[in-house]
Order: sequence, then structure tokens, then C-alpha cells
Amino acid sequence: MLFSHHSPAATSQLLAPSRRTLLLPLPCPRAGATSAAAPAPAAEAALLPGGLRAESLPRHVAVVMDGNSRWARARGLPSAAGHEAGRRALEEVVRLSRAWGVRALTAFAFSHENWSRPKVEVEFLMGQFERAIRESVAEFLREGIRLRVIGDSSRLPVSLQKTAREAEEATQSNSQLDLTLAISYSGRRDIVQACRNLAQKVHDKLLKPEDIDESLFADELETSHANELPDYPDLLIRTSGELRLSNFLLWQSAYAELFFTDTLWPDFGEADYFEALVSFQSRDRRFGVRKL
Repeated sequence: MLFSHHSPAATSQLLAPSRRTLLLPLPCPRAGATSAAAPAPAAEAALLPGGLRAESLPRHVAVVMDGNSRWARARGLPSAAGHEAGRRALEEVVRLSRAWGVRALTAFAFSHENWSRPKVEVEFLMGQFERAIRESVAEFLREGIRLRVIGDSSRLPVSLQKTAREAEEATQSNSQLDLTLAISYSGRRDIVQACRNLAQKVHDKLLKPEDIDESLFADELETSHANELPDYPDLLIRTSGELRLSNFLLWQSAYAELFFTDTLWPDFGEADYFEALVSFQSRDRRFGVRKL
């Protein structure tokens, strides 16, 4: 499964108890069912823990996975151990999202600004992303998970670009969970690129300036889907106690419900995700409309 490979040096730390207290098994596809087949609503509801309502779940959840290095420092470990522990947390959230009926999950894995980190840490992360994606394809195919990678791919190692492209092609027909990894991603760059694309179309006389609206603009963003899944997150979760978006999905998060937690990402488990979803279900989402 995603991010399941760990180095022997970090294994003892990664197996330490966490707040994952509501564990549920991931449902296995029925014999003869295709990986792209969506589970029946009744089956999804049966897997939900008490307190969650299937009809009120967010369709699209985004997560800013923050706190890996602080988690490692608190334990006297190198940052690599924190990133490996963070892989386990993402694996758990992917598993739960699929089991509980969340349709799309977007994870902020590496920001455009993270290129300024020490070279050894960046190289470790690039290698980690490549291994994790490559080793997860078979599981994604079994569990009906579609993978997409967004961000400035021109800065990624060629081997990672190739691995990501092949994984996207292999899983493109899956539909039980749409998993997007944002690697070398910048919300501001995403918006600028969309503007450039539209400007080029106007220059080429494919569009008139007055034709441009929010829908056309959204189609040029990296998060644009060619299917029925929601491009915009309903719920955005940030861990580690920081109270900002950090240049993540700036356009797309205009009406996202925000959930901040002090929990460091490697410790973010089932109980934390459950809390975020319960909080989401308590929100009154008006989208600027006054309810009479």
C-alpha cells in the first residue's frame, strides 16, 4: 500500500503506539468486480463509525501534511525518520478515505518552496516519492484508487517523472478514490499558469477576453479533472498547529471548510481524521447565501 516501505533503522519508532484507535478493515473488492466499480452506498455507510453520516461527508478532502521534521527532532531522530513516519500516516488516511466513502483526497507532499531545504533532505524525499508510487501501483489497481501527481514536474528527477506518469496511466480508469499528490506544487504558480494558458488562447484567437469566466479559469488549473469528481476540496486539514494555507490550493479552497490540529502529521491517525470529519459535519455551509 502507499508509503508502506520503511528502513530498518526507523522501524521501531514507526511502530510506536499512536492515536489510531478506531481501526476498520479496508473492504476487499467482490469477486468479479472491476477496480473501477464504486461501492454501494449501503456498504459505505456500514463501514462508518458512529457519529459520521454518509450523506454529510466531504466528497473531497485536502491535507497539508506538516510536522514530520518536528516529530523526528522530538525523538532525537533524523528528518528522514519523520518523513518515513509521515508515509504511514498518509497510508492510513488513504485507507480510511476509501473505506468511508470520501471520493477525492489531495495531499500536499512537497511545496515549490521546499526546494530550498538541504540537498540531502530533498534527495531523500524525491527517492521516497518514487519508491512509494512505484510500490503502490498494484495495490491501487486492486483497491480502485486513481493516482494523479500535480506540481512543477520540470524540477522533478526524470525517473520520478516517469514513475508518476506510468502510475497515472495504469490507474486512470479507477474510480473508488481519486488520490492526488501535490509535489513541487505552488498555489500561486498554479494560478499564474492558468492565466498564461488563457492569455495564449486569446492571443491565438481561440477565446475572446469576455468569454473568460470562473469555469474556464478553473479548467486551466492543475487540479482540473476530466470526470465527475469535485475539483475543489470541501474540507482542508492542516496538522502541527500552524494556522495558514502555505500556498496550497489557493483558488480551489475559496469555500473549503478549514480544520487545524496541533497533532504532528506522523501522529495523525484514525481518531484525528474522525474528529476532522465530525467537525466538518457540524459546519453550516452557506456559500455566501443567507438562509431564511
